[in-house]
Amino acid sequence: MQPTNSQPKTEPYQVSPPPQEAISAILSLPLRQLLKKVNLDWKELQEIRLSQARPLTLWYRGRETFLTEDGYETGSPKSAHQVTAQELRETLEFAGAYSLYAYEDEIRQGYLTLPGGHRIGVTGKAVTENGQVKTLRYITSLNIRVAHEVKGCADAVLPWLYSSEGLCHTLLISPPRCGKTTLLRDLIRQISNGRTGFRGMRVGVVDERSEIGGSHLGVPGLDVGVRTDILDGCPKAEGMMMLVRSMSPELIAVDEIGGNADMEAMENAISCGCRILATVHGSSLEEIRQKPLVSGLLQTGIFERFVVLDARHGPGTVRAILDGKGKILCSKSQAPA
Repeated sequence: MQPTNSQPKTEPYQVSPPPQEAISAILSLPLRQLLKKVNLDWKELQEIRLSQARPLTLWYRGRETFLTEDGYETGSPKSAHQVTAQELRETLEFAGAYSLYAYEDEIRQGYLTLPGGHRIGVTGKAVTENGQVKTLRYITSLNIRVAHEVKGCADAVLPWLYSSEGLCHTLLISPPRCGKTTLLRDLIRQISNGRTGFRGMRVGVVDERSEIGGSHLGVPGLDVGVRTDILDGCPKAEGMMMLVRSMSPELIAVDEIGGNADMEAMENAISCGCRILATVHGSSLEEIRQKPLVSGLLQTGIFERFVVLDARHGPGTVRAILDGKGKILCSKSQAPA
């Protein structure tokens, strides 16, 4: 551990609009008016699902619910507002206008990104060329995932990620919708800024889907710290090597590792002296040990800390923090936020 100097006071990011404003702006007018009737706590809203001729669905306060025409929650799909083709088309057009500069690239991968890191998953008919998806047409479903910035949610976790030799190579393990990206973002921010007892570090982030920094036109909309450089919209493996060659990071952070190229890039970055902070989908260390691609990396003993999340008490619940051998260092049943 190295003592930190005084905390930086400047914030090199462009503040994004609050989720309610950013997401309402891309919804079709009827859907916008319907949501206005609902007294939603946007901090508790995780997803809005729009599927043609099917009920308007929310993932809200850790459970699925539907909305009626009058703006009331209901557990009955038949009583809910049925999304029309026009509502779906208008929402997609509004969202595409926000992200027009990257529309074709993103839609080919099945999503669009809004300022603030909110992501719209897209399904429809795939148009392929030479065995690869060129674009999507006849869009029939949109899944709007609401990004949340929770400063301080890493307070209880970060001290466990240091050893006598400094920051540990760390892997966050989490099922979907359990707050891993939110926790990752706050870890990046705190490591970059530094905190009492720990100096700030140069952090390089490969933000392939613009969810960590919430960048728009390359400018982060969410606070990722004063010493953080972001490669926005860049494939993880290629981005890690670009950062190593150009930005001299002390820590490289990536979300949702998975492919062989990701594993090789992390090993190369570590050999160049970088620390690694990454996430992977899974419910336990035992589960990800069964994944062929990840298991090979685990067998090398690279990771020195594992943070396991679940949604037992809401998104962000830390179930356990383990050392590199799988020994429990800290077991919790509370959200760190």
